[in-house]
Amino acid sequence: MSQPNPEPSLLSQRAAVVFLLGVLAAVAAAVLTVLAGGALADGLLAGGGAFVAGVLFFHTIIA
Repeated sequence: MSQPNPEPSLLSQRAAVVFLLGVLAAVAAAVLTVLAGGALADGLLAGGGAFVAGVLFFHTIIA
């Protein structure tokens, strides 16, 4: 006898993958910016932009 699911999931699996890929793109952009000689603040700003761009991009290409 199967039990009903008590709570629906907070995010769908697709949304979790899209956000994960956005975070990976943000971390890569931030690390590369700092390693290239930029300040930490510059790296964080680059990471934020990469996160937004990555989420929009992966949301579009993942069906």
